[in-house]
Amino acid sequence: MTSNFLVELSNDYKNIFESEIGYDVIIYAGVKPNIKEIHAHSYILCTRSQYFRSAFSNVWAEKKDGKFIFEKPNISPQLFDIILRFLYSGSIELRTLQCQDILKLLIAVDELNIHSLISYIQKYLIEQQAEFLQQNPIEILEISYQYEQFTDLSNFCLEKICEEPSILFNSDEFINLKAPLLELLLKRDDLYVEEIEIWENLLKWCLAQINVENNPTKWSTDDIKRIEIILQNFIPFIRFYNIEPDDFIHKIFCYKNILPQDLVADLVEFNLVPNIKPKENMIPPRKSNLNHLKLNSTIIEPKYIPLFASWIDKKDPSYYNRKFIPYDFKLLYHTSLDGFNTKSFHKHCDNKGATIWIAKLQDSTQLIGGYNPLDWNGYGRKNTRSSFLFNIPDGKNISTAKIRFNTAMCAIYCHAGHGPSMGDLYCPNSGIWFYDSKIGRNTIGIPSLIKIEEYEVFQVIKK
Repeated sequence: MTSNFLVELSNDYKNIFESEIGYDVIIYAGVKPNIKEIHAHSYILCTRSQYFRSAFSNVWAEKKDGKFIFEKPNISPQLFDIILRFLYSGSIELRTLQCQDILKLLIAVDELNIHSLISYIQKYLIEQQAEFLQQNPIEILEISYQYEQFTDLSNFCLEKICEEPSILFNSDEFINLKAPLLELLLKRDDLYVEEIEIWENLLKWCLAQINVENNPTKWSTDDIKRIEIILQNFIPFIRFYNIEPDDFIHKIFCYKNILPQDLVADLVEFNLVPNIKPKENMIPPRKSNLNHLKLNSTIIEPKYIPLFASWIDKKDPSYYNRKFIPYDFKLLYHTSLDGFNTKSFHKHCDNKGATIWIAKLQDSTQLIGGYNPLDWNGYGRKNTRSSFLFNIPDGKNISTAKIRFNTAMCAIYCHAGHGPSMGDLYCPNSGIWFYDSKIGRNTIGIPSLIKIEEYEVFQVIKK
């Protein structure tokens, strides 16, 4: 009974707005040539909005011929009409609006100080338009950063970016990110990316601000000084002591001229002298590092686990993240521990069900591998549509990974004299393997003649 009265009351107030009877407020919304004159009632506006309450009580609103006059060129007629209908009836419909318009609406209701609608619109964006927010991280971050009441939206965007930093770092707009927002991100413990990648992206952003090429050998004294000035505010947030020694030597030390010299000296000693402690207080590793993802490997890093899981389930590469991985990866075989021969491979890997293997090429950071959803026991070819090969040209950089599903017929080849042969890859009992790169088929860059340094095989166990 009560709800029916409320609906009736809402309709009555909506009729007051639409009939314009007794209006004493004139609002000019929009800019030429799309200005629209909208009529309203001061007693309703001041009751429902702090903005209008202040306007009427302080009498700073212009008054002409007994009517209050408001000019709002920054709010479109369409959005102002939506806001007024909400103030009169207490109802609003957002599904017919584009996401960009919803953001503009959010900014407008913040200006008009309509608290309940600020919370409602943020919740709607988070629950119904999450994809849009992820596709436009910089725009959303900058908007939410400017308005202190948009905390729900800001927290959602920051959490999503920390969970999947690639949506920001791989964006063409990343270099346009404002410095306070970048600082805000670098401070976070839950930024889910390797520390060396954080450093590389910071450097990319920094160099873009002054349009300098990423080549230290070509930097002038003036270039170095300008880079130092930009970097100095961010250096304390990079956890240099959590970066692997190889990455320090190849990806940080070459930039020693733009880093504080006492930091460089301490890092050199820390990375070269066993068991030495840093001279300055070391920032703890980020809570989001991948140590909780277990992968007993000396070849590949745990950060690849979500990627492998996504590939196995034929999902988008970023489908799984650290919060949910549907598989465990149990080490079955490692050539350095178990011997580099096919007899040992079959001893450890036959009758284990689905497996994934990773091999490191000699004198290279390149990694290749494959997934067998069946098993390695028996003799001859096995058919499946779920087997694939992959290539990671730079084994440290997940963005270089490429995948190719094998032809369903003859996807797996089992033989006592072969290792993990599959598709067009042949793995005889030696460290030299062969890939049949037929014209038009080798789309992921696996070389024809492959010299393997070592490889590992993992059992894929559904949780």
